[in-house]
Amino acid sequence: MNHVLKLEHSIDALFGNGVSKYLPKDIEMTFSRKTGRIRTVSHKGKLLCTLRIDGGLAISIHFAQILLKSKSFKENCIEINKDAAPFVMSGRSVFCKHVVKCGKKVLISADTPILFKNKVIAVGRAVLSSEMISDFNQGVAVKVRDSLKSRNEEIEL
Repeated sequence: MNHVLKLEHSIDALFGNGVSKYLPKDIEMTFSRKTGRIRTVSHKGKLLCTLRIDGGLAISIHFAQILLKSKSFKENCIEINKDAAPFVMSGRSVFCKHVVKCGKKVLISADTPILFKNKVIAVGRAVLSSEMISDFNQGVAVKVRDSLKSRNEEIEL
């Protein structure tokens, strides 16, 4: 099977139909020497995503910003308030009380981009589903895996 096609199907399955059309055309892939499976996907030297063993994708902030052009991808995102933004940018977890808007497709242990003013400031794994995040007023909503400060990038608040 074509590796690019496999990646496109994985992106569509995880984030919604039609999201894969925003995947850049000139991507580079690295493969596992033992299994021959896709390990990482890059574009112009920047990491886009890593394929997990369970079939999931660990997307980077750069790739999440590219996919944000798709309306159906926004349903996988969480938007936070101004108070929490500096802490989340430095790699801290997102708490339920700081969530302003939560997409309907946020599922437990799914890769979730965290937005502030329509910019991706971090990416993490959801601890709760979208319904639970909306209902609860305390507790961790998303554990941040990758943030802008860890990559030495800044955003204006």
